[in-house]
Amino acid sequence: MNLNGFTDCHTHTSFSPDSDASAIDMCNRALELGLSAYAITDHAECNRWYGIEHYSSAVPNAYDTYNCGLDFENSLAFSTKLKEEYKGKLNLIAGIELGQATHDFEVADKAVSDKRLDFVIGSIHQLQGYDDFAFLKYENENPLDIKAVNELLKKNYLEILNLAKWGKFDVLGHLTYTLRYIEGDAGIKVDMTLFDDIIEEIFKTIIQNGNGIEINTSGLRQKYGQPFPTPNYVKMYKDLGGEILTLGSDAHRPEDIGKGIKEGTEIAKICGFKYIAYYKERKPNFIKL
Repeated sequence: MNLNGFTDCHTHTSFSPDSDASAIDMCNRALELGLSAYAITDHAECNRWYGIEHYSSAVPNAYDTYNCGLDFENSLAFSTKLKEEYKGKLNLIAGIELGQATHDFEVADKAVSDKRLDFVIGSIHQLQGYDDFAFLKYENENPLDIKAVNELLKKNYLEILNLAKWGKFDVLGHLTYTLRYIEGDAGIKVDMTLFDDIIEEIFKTIIQNGNGIEINTSGLRQKYGQPFPTPNYVKMYKDLGGEILTLGSDAHRPEDIGKGIKEGTEIAKICGFKYIAYYKERKPNFIKL
């Protein structure tokens, strides 16, 4: 697979709790594919930034991981080092996926102020008082009915709206992340039009703040079978005036780097985009499609 001229701006290494991949192996794979830009964006979860003893009650957390601030430092230090080692060979981006900034704005503000950062993805993986959406039970144990699912999703999109209003990230990560589990794994069909008004407000806020969104292609290789977000929302963002769009595989292992990126690029074109972006020193750089 040759991906010369393509970008992958969302990947994870062993500095993320859900990956065992060596950052060097990931970079070598990106180099092998010929990517024009490649970003390491390890998880930095604001709601688990400190050790468990810091919290009055444990954050619901099936990953059983805390001290995410230490992971942030280790990942960023290593990716910054790799930028020098791969200079002239690989256009490496030192980034993070900042999770749950809305749960601790003080931590979030501190994280995004780090001058070593090229790129920040803003994401919501869980709501306060809930575990990560990956671990909630939607059908088998303590099943949620569709009314409860819709209430959960409304809370989620209102939380993302709060994240958008904070706005100190570069692009919004996988807007429809929850559907990976609700529709893809549990098989519960959701009427997303119920949330279109909130999503439109999210997009308007992002655009006003000068931020972008991503097409996260991980859903294409998963049971869900679609990107996050789906093309209709990419088109909504474009029609509202959105111009900054990145592409990311959300790879957690070398063999998934670049997967779905060509398909994501075609979606971008169909939705009216003429450029794709990647970030360096927190500024977007544009590649003509």
